[in-house]
Amino acid sequence: MSLTPNYLEDRICLNVLANSVENAKACYEAADGHVVLGVLSKNYETDEAAITDMKRYQEACDNALSVGLGAGDPNQSQMVSRLSGVLQPQHVNQVFTGVGTSRALLGQGETVINGLVSPTGKVGYVNIATGPLSSKTPEAIVPIETAIALLKDMGGSSIKYFPMKGLAHKEEYQAVAKACGENDFYLEPTGGIDLENFEEILQIAVDAGVKKIIPHVYSSIIDKATGDTRTEDVKALLQMMKNTLK
Repeated sequence: MSLTPNYLEDRICLNVLANSVENAKACYEAADGHVVLGVLSKNYETDEAAITDMKRYQEACDNALSVGLGAGDPNQSQMVSRLSGVLQPQHVNQVFTGVGTSRALLGQGETVINGLVSPTGKVGYVNIATGPLSSKTPEAIVPIETAIALLKDMGGSSIKYFPMKGLAHKEEYQAVAKACGENDFYLEPTGGIDLENFEEILQIAVDAGVKKIIPHVYSSIIDKATGDTRTEDVKALLQMMKNTLK
């Protein structure tokens, strides 16, 4: 099984939540395989239960598993690292301070590990205090270029920019995309992304020359009645991905 996500034109891979193995498989097919399926560690009582269940997702979707925290919960950081070391998924979600542990336990450089940084209200700067303890302290505001270098030092692959609240932080996001493009780093825009703003958010990253982009589209495309991610919306997002690369 491949450890690398299946990017559309070697550039974009969608990240959506999977409510079940069946839903994961349906979304995988709807995206023509250009997707990683988020399964949240927070939903499991023990590592063993998570590993057993997540293996089913890996088998159903050719290892297109994204091990998630659960709404960016820093308290899940250690569990995510432990699970990832065993599972060897294609994608790992981490808070800034958890990246080094995840990379060390994975023992290889292919799996994508993101590091969560947050908007600050100041263009060109991000908050890196997103760990279990640091998230409870005053913000650690650093230049985006410094955050990227620190993540590279720890073995990270990408910036997870969260919570974006859609385009509420557009200028800040543009600066983040520019820095990722210039510093050969992947970008994962996350938070408040829907069918209305998806294409614009993605186009900003494409135009900035970001090498690999993994947009997260979660609650906005989930059927409230069933909890499933809607496959017709995944198909629509795939078409938008293709549009941005024309």
